[in-house]
Amino acid sequence: MLSFWEKQSLLAYDCIVIGSGIVGLSTAISLKEKYPKKRIAVLERGLLPVGASTRNAGFACIGSLTEILDDLAYMHSDDVVKLVQLRRKGLQLLRARIGDDRMHYRERGSYELISEAEIPALDRLDEVNSLLSHILPGPAFTMADDKLPKTGIVARHLVENNFEGELNTGMMMRTLIDLTLERGIEIKTGCEVLGIDESPTAVTVRVAGGLSFTTPYLAVCTNAFTPALIPNLDIAPGRGQVLVTEPVKDLPFKGVYHFDKGYYYFRELQGRVLFGGGRNLDLLGEATTELELNAVIQADLEEKLRTIILPGREVAIEHRWSGIMAFGSTKEPIIKAHSARIFLAVRMGGMGIAIGSEAGRMLAAMIPA
Repeated sequence: MLSFWEKQSLLAYDCIVIGSGIVGLSTAISLKEKYPKKRIAVLERGLLPVGASTRNAGFACIGSLTEILDDLAYMHSDDVVKLVQLRRKGLQLLRARIGDDRMHYRERGSYELISEAEIPALDRLDEVNSLLSHILPGPAFTMADDKLPKTGIVARHLVENNFEGELNTGMMMRTLIDLTLERGIEIKTGCEVLGIDESPTAVTVRVAGGLSFTTPYLAVCTNAFTPALIPNLDIAPGRGQVLVTEPVKDLPFKGVYHFDKGYYYFRELQGRVLFGGGRNLDLLGEATTELELNAVIQADLEEKLRTIILPGREVAIEHRWSGIMAFGSTKEPIIKAHSARIFLAVRMGGMGIAIGSEAGRMLAAMIPA
């Protein structure tokens, strides 16, 4: 039972954003910058964001060499360049909006391990650098074999990515939340959206508990969970597995590392090794929104930890988790008007940290007054 006051003043907003991850909060902040006097609310089904925004590895990535070469195999080169440019612009906006110190953004080296089978990719390094030369201030990739022995890592070659960094995911999201609240934007957690109804004049958002919100415009930023609200989109979930070791004595490397077309990634984190990936071992099984651990993939991560990252050393695992990403037939995100009153910024392709801020800015630019 609702009071007159509740119905009139507490359930109607000038714009509602569904999803309080990187994209959702960035959209809300960009909307407030565009329309300072508008009332904006962000609805989040969990007490914490559900997905990948708080469950990623903290990589500020624009793409590794073999990953970009893989993209070129099924995407037009112009589209690949646009995607890399979008990632770079997103990172630049994130850093400008938050500030490096407030998320511990660091550029301590980003590297890709090249295996025996991937050596032919090195023959195309100059080609990829040339392709990206007009959107980057210098070569995207350089050989870094001289740094490999000091790391102790097992690989044939090492390629440095000159425009990637690392950050503290928790601090980044905490700061985004703080900025959202400072701007007078409401965040309603534990607010599960059950359905959306659009009329010629408004959108009604039905939530658990029997309540409904109304708004002239709705922004949907729910990534892999979007098909539950808006079906028939080219979106498939992709679960990522992650583990963190206990502190490692005399850990010989810092920075962030990728291998196998970006499917595996690891970094030094407070004297520990954070290691994630392996989704390609079970693409069908990991196409789920269930936040569970995959024992086969976790075992594979442990094996690669012992044989590639810390060869010959036994290290205990301190913590494990999973996160949910969103993919499709292309790596390009979906940022568009779904209808006259519903707008989408979804399918971040595992690059939400890089793309999210710019995706939110682009979406906000589409939403009329």
